[in-house]
Amino acid sequence: MNQSYSTYFKVDQSPEEVFAAINNVRGWWSEEIEGTTDELGEFKYHYQDIHRCTIQITELVPSKKVVWHITDNYFNFVEDKNEWKDTDIVFELAKKDGKTEVRFTHVGLVPEYECYAVCTDSWGIYISGSLRDLITKGKGQPNQSEQIANKHGIKNS
Repeated sequence: MNQSYSTYFKVDQSPEEVFAAINNVRGWWSEEIEGTTDELGEFKYHYQDIHRCTIQITELVPSKKVVWHITDNYFNFVEDKNEWKDTDIVFELAKKDGKTEVRFTHVGLVPEYECYAVCTDSWGIYISGSLRDLITKGKGQPNQSEQIANKHGIKNS
């Protein structure tokens, strides 16, 4: 059974608009992104000394699918430094009942992970909240890591 974290939502916007919003990573996840996020290649994310990762964009199928592969990752609040490493983040888009369904799966982010509670909470906020708002309202709320860290008692080292 697949225990990987997954969530989805539906919006009125077209798959083209949704695809563009997903690839505007600075618009919904973090403004602390280095590199290009709308073409195949690599970008880096970091939040203080709490979380940083290197992401390889391995698949971009216009209006259908985006796949990121985590090549390197660091959390300052977990023992196992391999958490997230070699996992995949998949966005799948489909037309359903006149709406666009956005399905987000972090393949390999499983309940056994020490970061699972924090990571699933974060993805919920960023995907179901910020990304959805970027798609539907034209503006997301990137850079919420501080509130999430505070809520989970995570300190910058």
